[in-house]
Amino acid sequence: MGVRRLLCVLLLLGALLPLTAAAATPVDGSVAFLLTREQGDGGFAEPGRQSTPGLSAWAVLALLAAGHTPDAKALAYLHSQAGAGSAADVDLRALALTAAGEDATVLLDRIAADAKADGTIGDYVNSTAWGVLALRSGGRTIPAATIPHLLAAQSANGGWSWSGKGPGDADDTAAVVEALRAAGQLATSKPIQRALAFLRRCHTASGGFAPNPGGTPNAQTSAWAIQAFAAAGASPGKNALAYLARLRQRNGSYRYAPKLPVTPVWVTSEVVPALLRKPFPLHRAAG
Repeated sequence: MGVRRLLCVLLLLGALLPLTAAAATPVDGSVAFLLTREQGDGGFAEPGRQSTPGLSAWAVLALLAAGHTPDAKALAYLHSQAGAGSAADVDLRALALTAAGEDATVLLDRIAADAKADGTIGDYVNSTAWGVLALRSGGRTIPAATIPHLLAAQSANGGWSWSGKGPGDADDTAAVVEALRAAGQLATSKPIQRALAFLRRCHTASGGFAPNPGGTPNAQTSAWAIQAFAAAGASPGKNALAYLARLRQRNGSYRYAPKLPVTPVWVTSEVVPALLRKPFPLHRAAG
């Protein structure tokens, strides 16, 4: 009887092993890769480099999007770097900390203080969009002039540029779409629909998105565009996710482009939320 029971157990384990392997996803591998890049100080770094606050915030956002709780060291690192960097850097750290359920009062206060009379947060459209996302993630009120300022900065091609001047690009357009949606702008509104039309013109035959129409696609621009479409409840188009899948490496990281395996931590951190179709902010405040 003991032998028969042992055989049954072995057969059961044999049946379960393929199921366990099948349950693993590409995102699981990416999480595992990112965790290998956490440094002793709690920050995250590219191979051969030291921790930086911006990269660490991106990595924490990716882990949270994947349902993985960052450890106390990673969160403490972000807190310790709170006052450093540009307005956009502060926005990003606030976005990561609030998504983790941390108290980011100091950062959110600084973002609110960076708001100018014309609605700009920091000095650019880029920092304004990320400021909106951070404030919404932290449950803060958006300055009254900020959303009108973003809407007025939409370029003739339907997109937004980093500075708010000149033709739009896909990366900043995607960030503004997420910010407008987080602030309550309807997906069916004309500004959002014009922005999505611009992003579709950046969609290439490969499935990836280029920074500008007719340009060369890359993983990070594609990831941001996918998040914008997710924020608007729309499809990113044919083969968008398949394009990202083709850039995946065996260690779970993602290439920037087919022949450019550069900054794997940064690229992977931006790709993960897109793969999961999770726009920012990851935890939207009510109201």
